[in-house]
Amino acid sequence: MPLQGKLCRTLAVVTALAAATALFLTACSPAGPAPQPAPTVLPTGARVPAGTGTDIATGLAAPWSMVVLNDTSLLVSERDTGQVLEISAAGAKHVVGTVAGVVHAGEGGLLGLATRLGGCEGNSRPDPNTGCLELYAYLTAATDNRIVRMPLLGTAGARTLGPATVVLQGIPKANNHNGGRIAFGPDGMLYAGTGDAGNGANAQNRSSLSGKILRLDPDGGIPRTNPFPDSPVWSMGHRNPQGIAWDTRGRMWASEFGQNTWDELNEIRPGKNYGWPTVEGMASSNLAQFTNPVLVWPTDQASPSGVAISGTTLYMAALRGERLWQIELDGEPSAHARLTNQLGRLRDVALTHDGRLLLLTNNTDSRGTPKPGDDRIVEVAR
Repeated sequence: MPLQGKLCRTLAVVTALAAATALFLTACSPAGPAPQPAPTVLPTGARVPAGTGTDIATGLAAPWSMVVLNDTSLLVSERDTGQVLEISAAGAKHVVGTVAGVVHAGEGGLLGLATRLGGCEGNSRPDPNTGCLELYAYLTAATDNRIVRMPLLGTAGARTLGPATVVLQGIPKANNHNGGRIAFGPDGMLYAGTGDAGNGANAQNRSSLSGKILRLDPDGGIPRTNPFPDSPVWSMGHRNPQGIAWDTRGRMWASEFGQNTWDELNEIRPGKNYGWPTVEGMASSNLAQFTNPVLVWPTDQASPSGVAISGTTLYMAALRGERLWQIELDGEPSAHARLTNQLGRLRDVALTHDGRLLLLTNNTDSRGTPKPGDDRIVEVAR
């Protein structure tokens, strides 16, 4: 989207010219496309072998989300099969269960996962490392997108799913733009990114659950501290947010797919409107009612999905861009591309409790070019 008027602001726009010098500039933006400075591609470092990292698990089918448990194992959702897998630190795979009601079509299916400590009802063998856990899942059903929760039963290597309880339903679904990321914030509340489901107008309709970031209590109720009375809406004007995380300063960040021009990284604040479909990327000065992104990228360099944060360093998985973006959030935010075109499409990123950085590839979802062993979880250097 062209930047219009006499708006003068600092633009942090990154492209994918590998091994180029980082350049972020301040400019008065004329009508027409913004300039596209190039990032630095960082080396992988020495913590794991140089190159593309170390495989933790292979042979995954259209995986979408990773959750790290305290015992160092992972839970992974498979979009099309509706299965939740448990993967040990050594890479052993175990099917925890199939989430009931998942209907895969297009980008829909079993999407985001999140866990929280819950009651032990029905759990005769709680895990000694993690206690009694509930697994939350964002899924596409026959008529809508919804969030459910299930007891996570048993011990490491032999976990199973208990029956599902609906936390929220009625989120509009479509072949594209289903959102799907869920996460518990530092306040203990459940946050969910929902896509516009192909109807951009709903992102500006506060009564619609589309094109929003939602905030719920763990049972699905509406917190009294939400910005709009009796509404789960935390922020609005989103096209397809798929990454949610918080830094150590308590700031909430979300990655978002643009349409044809700009992908975004936004600092999410309660009650703010991020502009879609009126604005893609930075708004012109006559649209001051909208909150601008902190960073923007050309869509062929990002198409961002999952994010994870260590301190104030954010890691963002890029699908179409086929790279990991490492973003420093302190001061003037800056971004550097890593692993460009080495692992294919990246869907999610996670940090383990002992500080390891894990990437989840997404080459088997019909849009990528699978390599032998895809899809995989890969440990890379921080």
